[in-house]
Amino acid sequence: MTTLAEQVRAGDRRSLARAITLVESTRADHGDEARALLDELLPHTGRAMRIGVSGAPGAGKSTLIEALGLAAIEAGHRVAVLAVDPSSARTGGSILGDKTRMAELSRHPDAFIRPSPSGATLGGVARRTREAMLLCEAAGFDVVLVETVGVGQSEVAVADLVDLFLFVASPAGGDELQGIKRGIMELADLIVVNKADGDLVPAAQRAASDLRKAVHLLRPKRPGWTVEVLTCSAFSLEDVARLWEALVAAHGRLAESGALERLRAEQAVSWMWSEVREQLLARLDDPGLRDLKERVSDAVAAGELSATSGARRLLDALDDVTA
Repeated sequence: MTTLAEQVRAGDRRSLARAITLVESTRADHGDEARALLDELLPHTGRAMRIGVSGAPGAGKSTLIEALGLAAIEAGHRVAVLAVDPSSARTGGSILGDKTRMAELSRHPDAFIRPSPSGATLGGVARRTREAMLLCEAAGFDVVLVETVGVGQSEVAVADLVDLFLFVASPAGGDELQGIKRGIMELADLIVVNKADGDLVPAAQRAASDLRKAVHLLRPKRPGWTVEVLTCSAFSLEDVARLWEALVAAHGRLAESGALERLRAEQAVSWMWSEVREQLLARLDDPGLRDLKERVSDAVAAGELSATSGARRLLDALDDVTA
Protein backbone atom coordinates (compact mmCIF):
# COMPACT_ATOMS: atom_id res chain seq x y z
CA MET A 1 0.00 0.00 0.00
CA THR A 2 2.90 2.36 0.62
CA THR A 3 4.13 1.79 -2.93
CA LEU A 4 0.65 2.30 -4.36
CA ALA A 5 0.25 5.48 -2.31
CA GLU A 6 3.53 6.82 -3.72
CA GLN A 7 2.41 6.02 -7.27
CA VAL A 8 -0.94 7.76 -6.71
CA ARG A 9 0.81 10.85 -5.31
CA ALA A 10 3.09 10.85 -8.35
CA GLY A 11 -0.02 11.22 -10.51
CA ASP A 12 0.20 7.81 -12.17
CA ARG A 13 -3.24 7.37 -13.75
CA ARG A 14 -3.12 3.58 -13.85
CA SER A 15 -2.30 3.47 -10.14
CA LEU A 16 -5.11 5.92 -9.38
CA ALA A 17 -7.58 3.73 -11.26
CA ARG A 18 -6.27 0.69 -9.40
CA ALA A 19 -6.61 2.49 -6.06
CA ILE A 20 -10.24 3.45 -6.79
CA THR A 21 -11.01 -0.12 -7.78
CA LEU A 22 -9.51 -1.24 -4.48
CA VAL A 23 -11.65 1.08 -2.34
CA GLU A 24 -14.77 0.11 -4.32
CA SER A 25 -14.17 -3.60 -3.75
CA THR A 26 -16.46 -5.42 -1.32
CA ARG A 27 -13.89 -8.07 -0.37
CA ALA A 28 -12.91 -8.00 3.31
CA ASP A 29 -9.17 -8.22 2.62
CA HIS A 30 -9.43 -5.38 0.11
CA GLY A 31 -11.25 -3.34 2.75
CA ASP A 32 -8.27 -3.56 5.10
CA GLU A 33 -5.87 -2.54 2.34
CA ALA A 34 -8.13 0.33 1.24
CA ARG A 35 -8.29 1.73 4.77
CA ALA A 36 -4.51 1.59 5.06
CA LEU A 37 -4.13 3.32 1.70
CA LEU A 38 -6.61 6.09 2.59
CA ASP A 39 -4.97 6.71 5.97
CA GLU A 40 -1.61 7.13 4.26
CA LEU A 41 -2.94 9.51 1.62
CA LEU A 42 -5.29 11.54 3.84
CA PRO A 43 -2.67 14.23 4.71
CA HIS A 44 -2.32 14.93 0.97
CA THR A 45 -6.04 15.56 0.36
CA GLY A 46 -8.39 18.49 0.88
CA ARG A 47 -6.84 20.99 -1.52
CA ALA A 48 -9.33 20.57 -4.36
CA MET A 49 -12.51 22.39 -5.27
CA ARG A 50 -15.26 19.79 -4.90
CA ILE A 51 -18.33 20.39 -7.07
CA GLY A 52 -21.40 18.18 -7.26
CA VAL A 53 -23.50 18.37 -10.44
CA SER A 54 -27.06 17.10 -10.46
CA GLY A 55 -30.22 17.45 -12.50
CA ALA A 56 -32.91 15.48 -14.24
CA PRO A 57 -31.94 13.06 -17.04
CA GLY A 58 -31.72 14.94 -20.31
CA ALA A 59 -30.70 18.25 -18.76
CA GLY A 60 -27.28 17.97 -20.42
CA LYS A 61 -25.14 17.32 -17.33
CA SER A 62 -22.42 15.35 -19.10
CA THR A 63 -22.03 17.88 -21.92
CA LEU A 64 -21.90 20.75 -19.44
CA ILE A 65 -19.41 18.93 -17.21
CA GLU A 66 -17.10 18.35 -20.16
CA ALA A 67 -17.27 22.04 -21.06
CA LEU A 68 -16.65 23.06 -17.43
CA GLY A 69 -13.75 20.65 -17.16
CA LEU A 70 -12.10 22.06 -20.28
CA ALA A 71 -12.63 25.61 -18.97
CA ALA A 72 -11.01 24.68 -15.66
CA ILE A 73 -8.04 23.11 -17.45
CA GLU A 74 -7.71 26.25 -19.57
CA ALA A 75 -7.51 28.18 -16.26
CA GLY A 76 -4.58 26.02 -15.15
CA HIS A 77 -6.32 23.29 -13.14
CA ARG A 78 -6.25 19.50 -13.27
CA VAL A 79 -9.73 18.01 -13.36
CA ALA A 80 -11.14 14.70 -12.15
CA VAL A 81 -14.69 13.66 -12.99
CA LEU A 82 -16.42 11.00 -10.92
CA ALA A 83 -19.51 9.99 -12.88
CA VAL A 84 -22.04 7.78 -11.11
CA ASP A 85 -24.03 5.55 -13.42
CA PRO A 86 -27.36 3.96 -12.40
CA SER A 87 -27.29 0.23 -11.73
CA SER A 88 -30.06 -2.06 -12.88
CA ALA A 89 -32.34 -3.19 -10.05
CA ARG A 90 -32.77 -6.52 -11.87
CA THR A 91 -29.27 -7.44 -13.02
CA GLY A 92 -27.06 -5.07 -11.01
CA GLY A 93 -25.25 -4.02 -14.18
CA SER A 94 -24.37 -0.50 -15.33
CA ILE A 95 -23.58 0.93 -18.76
CA LEU A 96 -20.72 3.18 -17.53
CA GLY A 97 -20.77 5.16 -20.76
CA ASP A 98 -19.90 8.60 -19.42
CA LYS A 99 -16.46 8.65 -21.03
CA THR A 100 -18.07 8.36 -24.45
CA ARG A 101 -20.13 11.48 -23.71
CA MET A 102 -17.00 13.39 -22.66
CA ALA A 103 -14.72 12.30 -25.48
CA GLU A 104 -12.60 15.46 -25.69
CA LEU A 105 -12.13 15.78 -21.93
CA SER A 106 -11.31 12.09 -21.51
CA ARG A 107 -8.39 12.45 -23.93
CA HIS A 108 -6.88 15.46 -22.18
CA PRO A 109 -3.70 14.72 -20.17
CA ASP A 110 -4.86 16.98 -17.32
CA ALA A 111 -8.20 15.19 -16.90
CA PHE A 112 -9.25 11.91 -15.33
CA ILE A 113 -12.74 10.45 -15.74
CA ARG A 114 -13.92 7.56 -13.62
CA PRO A 115 -17.43 6.12 -14.10
CA SER A 116 -18.72 4.04 -11.19
CA PRO A 117 -21.96 2.09 -10.69
CA SER A 118 -24.39 3.37 -8.08
CA GLY A 119 -25.08 -0.19 -6.92
CA ALA A 120 -27.60 -0.34 -4.09
CA THR A 121 -26.63 3.10 -2.77
CA LEU A 122 -29.41 5.68 -2.81
CA GLY A 123 -29.01 9.43 -3.21
CA GLY A 124 -27.42 9.55 -6.66
CA VAL A 125 -23.85 8.66 -5.68
CA ALA A 126 -21.87 5.45 -5.34
CA ARG A 127 -20.94 4.03 -1.95
CA ARG A 128 -17.28 4.93 -2.33
CA THR A 129 -17.56 8.25 -4.15
CA ARG A 130 -16.05 10.12 -1.20
CA GLU A 131 -13.03 7.82 -1.03
CA ALA A 132 -12.54 8.08 -4.80
CA MET A 133 -12.64 11.86 -4.47
CA LEU A 134 -9.90 11.79 -1.81
CA LEU A 135 -7.73 9.58 -4.01
CA CYS A 136 -8.11 12.00 -6.93
CA GLU A 137 -7.06 14.88 -4.68
CA ALA A 138 -4.01 12.95 -3.50
CA ALA A 139 -3.10 12.37 -7.16
CA GLY A 140 -2.93 16.13 -7.72
CA PHE A 141 -6.33 16.90 -9.24
CA ASP A 142 -7.41 20.22 -7.79
CA VAL A 143 -10.94 20.27 -9.26
CA VAL A 144 -13.21 17.27 -8.67
CA LEU A 145 -16.58 17.17 -10.40
CA VAL A 146 -19.08 14.58 -9.16
CA GLU A 147 -21.85 13.83 -11.64
CA THR A 148 -24.80 12.15 -9.96
CA VAL A 149 -27.20 9.59 -11.38
CA GLY A 150 -29.87 12.12 -12.24
CA VAL A 151 -32.96 10.65 -10.63
CA GLY A 152 -34.77 13.66 -9.16
CA GLN A 153 -35.75 14.79 -5.68
CA SER A 154 -34.03 11.99 -3.73
CA GLU A 155 -30.64 12.76 -5.25
CA VAL A 156 -29.27 14.68 -2.30
CA ALA A 157 -26.42 12.57 -0.90
CA VAL A 158 -23.92 14.41 -3.10
CA ALA A 159 -24.57 17.58 -1.09
CA ASP A 160 -22.87 15.89 1.88
CA LEU A 161 -19.75 15.18 -0.21
CA VAL A 162 -18.92 18.41 -2.01
CA ASP A 163 -18.21 22.07 -1.36
CA LEU A 164 -20.66 23.39 -3.95
CA PHE A 165 -23.80 21.81 -5.35
CA LEU A 166 -24.66 22.84 -8.92
CA PHE A 167 -28.20 22.04 -10.02
CA VAL A 168 -28.69 21.80 -13.80
CA ALA A 169 -32.20 22.59 -15.02
CA SER A 170 -33.64 22.37 -18.51
CA PRO A 171 -35.52 25.16 -20.30
CA ALA A 172 -38.72 23.10 -20.07
CA GLY A 173 -38.29 22.52 -16.33
CA GLY A 174 -41.67 23.86 -15.26
CA ASP A 175 -43.00 26.97 -13.61
CA GLU A 176 -42.11 28.65 -10.35
CA LEU A 177 -44.25 26.39 -8.15
CA GLN A 178 -42.92 23.27 -9.85
CA GLY A 179 -39.43 24.50 -9.01
CA ILE A 180 -40.31 24.91 -5.35
CA LYS A 181 -41.59 21.35 -5.15
CA ARG A 182 -38.21 19.97 -6.13
CA GLY A 183 -36.60 19.37 -2.78
CA ILE A 184 -33.24 18.97 -4.42
CA MET A 185 -33.21 22.69 -5.20
CA GLU A 186 -33.11 23.54 -1.50
CA LEU A 187 -29.59 22.13 -1.41
CA ALA A 188 -28.31 23.93 -4.51
CA ASP A 189 -25.61 26.57 -4.16
CA LEU A 190 -25.94 27.60 -7.78
CA ILE A 191 -28.56 26.82 -10.45
CA VAL A 192 -27.93 26.86 -14.17
CA VAL A 193 -30.56 26.55 -16.90
CA ASN A 194 -28.71 24.61 -19.58
CA LYS A 195 -29.32 24.33 -23.33
CA ALA A 196 -29.85 28.11 -23.61
CA ASP A 197 -29.12 28.22 -27.33
CA GLY A 198 -31.02 28.45 -30.60
CA ASP A 199 -34.80 28.43 -30.29
CA LEU A 200 -34.56 27.53 -26.60
CA VAL A 201 -33.06 30.87 -25.52
CA PRO A 202 -36.42 32.52 -24.68
CA ALA A 203 -37.59 29.42 -22.79
CA ALA A 204 -34.32 29.27 -20.86
CA GLN A 205 -34.60 32.93 -19.89
CA ARG A 206 -38.19 32.41 -18.69
CA ALA A 207 -37.17 29.32 -16.72
CA ALA A 208 -34.29 31.22 -15.11
CA SER A 209 -36.63 34.07 -14.18
CA ASP A 210 -39.10 31.64 -12.58
CA LEU A 211 -36.30 29.90 -10.68
CA ARG A 212 -34.96 33.20 -9.35
CA LYS A 213 -38.39 33.93 -7.92
CA ALA A 214 -38.64 30.41 -6.54
CA VAL A 215 -35.32 30.39 -4.68
CA HIS A 216 -36.28 33.57 -2.85
CA LEU A 217 -39.20 31.67 -1.33
CA LEU A 218 -36.98 28.86 -0.07
CA ARG A 219 -35.02 28.88 3.17
CA PRO A 220 -31.36 29.70 2.38
CA LYS A 221 -29.01 26.75 2.58
CA ARG A 222 -26.50 28.91 4.44
CA PRO A 223 -27.01 32.15 6.40
CA GLY A 224 -26.71 35.11 4.08
CA TRP A 225 -26.24 32.92 0.99
CA THR A 226 -28.01 33.94 -2.23
CA VAL A 227 -28.45 31.21 -4.82
CA GLU A 228 -27.38 32.53 -8.20
CA VAL A 229 -29.40 31.41 -11.24
CA LEU A 230 -27.67 31.52 -14.63
CA THR A 231 -28.47 30.48 -18.18
CA CYS A 232 -25.85 28.63 -20.16
CA SER A 233 -25.16 26.88 -23.41
CA ALA A 234 -22.50 24.20 -23.08
CA PHE A 235 -21.45 25.08 -26.64
CA SER A 236 -20.78 28.73 -25.80
CA LEU A 237 -17.27 29.38 -24.49
CA GLU A 238 -18.45 32.70 -23.05
CA ASP A 239 -21.37 31.10 -21.15
CA VAL A 240 -19.21 28.29 -19.78
CA ALA A 241 -16.51 30.74 -18.71
CA ARG A 242 -19.14 32.81 -16.90
CA LEU A 243 -20.44 29.72 -15.10
CA TRP A 244 -16.92 28.66 -14.13
CA GLU A 245 -16.16 32.13 -12.76
CA ALA A 246 -19.39 32.01 -10.72
CA LEU A 247 -18.34 28.67 -9.20
CA VAL A 248 -14.85 29.96 -8.39
CA ALA A 249 -16.30 33.09 -6.78
CA ALA A 250 -18.78 31.06 -4.71
CA HIS A 251 -16.03 28.71 -3.54
CA GLY A 252 -13.88 31.71 -2.64
CA ARG A 253 -16.68 33.14 -0.48
CA LEU A 254 -16.95 29.84 1.38
CA ALA A 255 -13.21 29.66 2.00
CA GLU A 256 -12.83 33.28 3.10
CA SER A 257 -15.72 33.10 5.57
CA GLY A 258 -14.42 29.92 7.22
CA ALA A 259 -17.59 28.07 6.19
CA LEU A 260 -15.65 25.69 3.94
CA GLU A 261 -13.51 24.34 6.79
CA ARG A 262 -16.58 23.84 9.00
CA LEU A 263 -18.50 22.21 6.15
CA ARG A 264 -15.78 19.66 5.43
CA ALA A 265 -15.41 18.81 9.13
CA GLU A 266 -19.16 18.19 9.40
CA GLN A 267 -19.13 16.11 6.22
CA ALA A 268 -16.27 13.94 7.50
CA VAL A 269 -18.14 13.15 10.72
CA SER A 270 -21.38 12.51 8.80
CA TRP A 271 -19.55 10.14 6.47
CA MET A 272 -18.05 8.31 9.46
CA TRP A 273 -21.53 7.57 10.84
CA SER A 274 -22.67 6.51 7.40
CA GLU A 275 -19.77 4.07 7.33
CA VAL A 276 -20.74 2.79 10.79
CA ARG A 277 -24.22 1.98 9.48
CA GLU A 278 -22.79 0.26 6.39
CA GLN A 279 -20.43 -1.88 8.46
CA LEU A 280 -23.16 -2.85 10.91
CA LEU A 281 -25.27 -4.07 8.03
CA ALA A 282 -22.28 -5.92 6.60
CA ARG A 283 -21.82 -7.76 9.89
CA LEU A 284 -25.25 -9.30 9.47
CA ASP A 285 -23.67 -11.42 6.74
CA ASP A 286 -21.71 -13.27 9.43
CA PRO A 287 -22.04 -17.06 8.84
CA GLY A 288 -23.46 -17.48 12.33
CA LEU A 289 -26.37 -15.19 11.49
CA ARG A 290 -27.35 -16.43 8.05
CA ASP A 291 -29.78 -19.10 9.23
CA LEU A 292 -31.33 -16.70 11.72
CA LYS A 293 -31.70 -14.04 9.02
CA GLU A 294 -33.61 -16.48 6.82
CA ARG A 295 -35.87 -17.64 9.66
CA VAL A 296 -36.64 -14.10 10.79
CA SER A 297 -37.25 -12.95 7.20
CA ASP A 298 -39.62 -15.87 6.61
CA ALA A 299 -41.47 -15.10 9.85
CA VAL A 300 -41.89 -11.45 8.91
CA ALA A 301 -43.02 -12.36 5.39
CA ALA A 302 -45.59 -14.82 6.79
CA GLY A 303 -46.97 -12.21 9.19
CA GLU A 304 -45.88 -14.20 12.24
CA LEU A 305 -43.49 -11.49 13.40
CA SER A 306 -43.59 -7.71 13.02
CA ALA A 307 -40.80 -5.98 11.12
CA THR A 308 -39.84 -4.09 14.30
CA SER A 309 -39.55 -7.29 16.34
CA GLY A 310 -37.63 -8.99 13.54
CA ALA A 311 -35.12 -6.14 13.43
CA ARG A 312 -34.70 -6.24 17.21
CA ARG A 313 -34.09 -9.99 17.14
CA LEU A 314 -31.36 -9.61 14.52
CA LEU A 315 -29.71 -6.75 16.39
CA ASP A 316 -29.74 -8.74 19.62
CA ALA A 317 -28.13 -11.66 17.80
CA LEU A 318 -25.51 -9.29 16.33
CA ASP A 319 -24.70 -8.12 19.88
CA ASP A 320 -24.11 -11.74 20.90
CA VAL A 321 -21.83 -12.41 17.90
CA THR A 322 -19.69 -9.31 18.47
CA ALA A 323 -19.54 -9.57 22.27
